[in-house]
Amino acid sequence: MKARVFVLTTLGVVILLLSACAAVSPAPPQPQADDPETERPTNQYFLYLEALAQVKQGRPDQAIALLNRALEMDPASLLLKRELAGLYLRKKDYPNALGVVEAILAQQPEEVEFLVILGKIREHLEDFQAAIEAYEQVLVLDPARQEIYLALGSLYMSQNDLKNAHRVYSRLISEVPESYAGHFFLGQIYARQGLVDRAEKSFRKTLEMEPDLEEPRFELIAIYRSQGRQDKVLKTYRDILARNPGNVRASLELADFYRVSGKTAAADSLLAELGKRSLTDTEVIRQIVSLYLDTENYQTAAALVEGMLPGAPQSADLRYLAGVARDGMGEKDAAQAHFLKVPPESRFYQNAAVHVAFYYQEAGQVDRAIAYLQGVIGHAPDNPDFRLYLGSFYEEQAEYAKAEGALKEGLALAPRDARLHFRLGVVYDKWDRKEDSIASMRTVLELEPENAGALNYLGYTFADLGRNLDEAEQLVQAAMKHKPNDGYITDSLGWVYYKQGLYDKAVHFLLEAVRLVPDDPVILEHLGDAYLKLNDHQNALKYYRRGLEKKGSDPSGLEQKIRSLSGGAAP
Repeated sequence: MKARVFVLTTLGVVILLLSACAAVSPAPPQPQADDPETERPTNQYFLYLEALAQVKQGRPDQAIALLNRALEMDPASLLLKRELAGLYLRKKDYPNALGVVEAILAQQPEEVEFLVILGKIREHLEDFQAAIEAYEQVLVLDPARQEIYLALGSLYMSQNDLKNAHRVYSRLISEVPESYAGHFFLGQIYARQGLVDRAEKSFRKTLEMEPDLEEPRFELIAIYRSQGRQDKVLKTYRDILARNPGNVRASLELADFYRVSGKTAAADSLLAELGKRSLTDTEVIRQIVSLYLDTENYQTAAALVEGMLPGAPQSADLRYLAGVARDGMGEKDAAQAHFLKVPPESRFYQNAAVHVAFYYQEAGQVDRAIAYLQGVIGHAPDNPDFRLYLGSFYEEQAEYAKAEGALKEGLALAPRDARLHFRLGVVYDKWDRKEDSIASMRTVLELEPENAGALNYLGYTFADLGRNLDEAEQLVQAAMKHKPNDGYITDSLGWVYYKQGLYDKAVHFLLEAVRLVPDDPVILEHLGDAYLKLNDHQNALKYYRRGLEKKGSDPSGLEQKIRSLSGGAAP
């Protein structure tokens, strides 16, 4: 929308500002002929020139190192700081850019362009209050900066500070009377406040100044809908489409308006046309996703997409979107019917096929899921993901040899796929092939050293086996750094301490694991075991009994522990 073009949002704009600042900076001091330092290639001037050469050769890191060395020799040089800030910004290294820009402003606190850059860096670092303060200072020094009013107003609106947003946009209109953007955003503020008459007036003022804008018309439609002014809604949609027949959003919303209003024939006609258009215009699909699926408005999405299918009955994209919408509504059978019609050549085939396979699994039809995936693999033999899912289904059936075969077929296609190695490690663990499981998890960590799942799995395996306990502790602690609030990882750390004989520490972490995952029978049993080692029989019994309540299969181990603590009484 044109009203947003003044908002300073891109890093490119910031870099351009910075370049402009550097362009007007004084030239670096030239070395004097009688200065013995001119013979040395380490003075700041030569370092500066070498840094520029490194930039031209595409080596920003080397240039940054050279400029930092130069600044050690000449800490007051604004030119060096400006060049360095520009390089940090190009690398999107905002923390370091911030330090340099703040150093510049410490020397020249009223340097407007660097205050602008400071505000943008603070936005990138999500320090919005500091960004607001920088922009407010810019407007004190240069009250004609329209783009700063827009950036500042946007920040206030994002924080729902409508009072300050109103102040900023009102001042924008006063300082820059031709700013239609100021009127538009004032209209949005009034709409949020429920002042619909004033909002309508502001949006109409925007359109007086810029008649071709579409966004104010959509805002007016929202007002008219809230007031039940159906004739105005219809007229405004038609106005948008008369000016721009290709506006997909207006066409979709108008079709929905017809549908809800009971004008079925008009809705069907418009949707069928949109269906045909979707075959060549990717914007149709994109708008359906952004307007309805991303906002989880699944019911409307389903109605619109299924209304479009008569215009393009063979459209794989529409079939897939219809399936997603029905799935979002919880209508699995209707969703599956759509997904099954997505052909193998479609870009959505993999997603659709996975949906279908997991529907069968959820229905307890794992054998059918396996048979279906085998057929899918026939259509997409080079896709390792299908082998991953097939392997997981065989694993669920405890057919470990077949699971291994499927996963190894996947690895033949994608030998560095960490997911396949991880799943294979899980299969080996369930198959009681511990050494093979350990080897697979080590392979995962070679490929992805920070894979929290593999770090935890390997650490817990070592703890359970009672070996490599120091390494087990390191592995699980590394996993916790990535997922500090994961109850299963917390349980693993507690179990490591239990195996190390550190029972107080074990109880501490196992209690936290139970807090995070209250109903897991294994964690509850671990906590009972730790209390038992501390001779706290009351708490041991408490958690054993809770574990027994949650344990679905093979409760005999817990029952025996409870009997031994309760003098042979029944659990």
